[in-house]
Amino acid sequence: MAGPVVRAEELRQRYLREAVLTASPATRLTMLYDQMLLDFRVADDGFERGDLKAVNDALCNAQEILLALRGTLRTDLWSEAEELASLYLFLHHQLVEANLNKDRDQAQRVGEVVGDLASAWHRAAEAEAERVVQPAATESAG
Repeated sequence: MAGPVVRAEELRQRYLREAVLTASPATRLTMLYDQMLLDFRVADDGFERGDLKAVNDALCNAQEILLALRGTLRTDLWSEAEELASLYLFLHHQLVEANLNKDRDQAQRVGEVVGDLASAWHRAAEAEAERVVQPAATESAG
């Protein structure tokens, strides 16, 4: 009986993997931010329930994403990359402290900053998508 359930999970995992691999760089970036926002919700729920393992796991995942984002910044292509790298490092440090001290308020404050960054990156990704679609639509109309 476990066969169909296992197969469904395999298909789901394959779909998710393909979605990430075929996504544009902007979409992958927003996916990472969306995952961090989910991590903050899971952590907050863990704080609410007293589930410190859930808090730890979620905050550790968010920490890993911040480090991954920092590692992908191209300072040779974008003059603001150094400042964003510093912000990512600061947020990472704040999350480590929040996790070690199980400080819900501190984790929420970091989550708010990440939420603001996520909104900005989503807007940038949408604007980029519009720039890509508009020339193509203009070309096909002409």
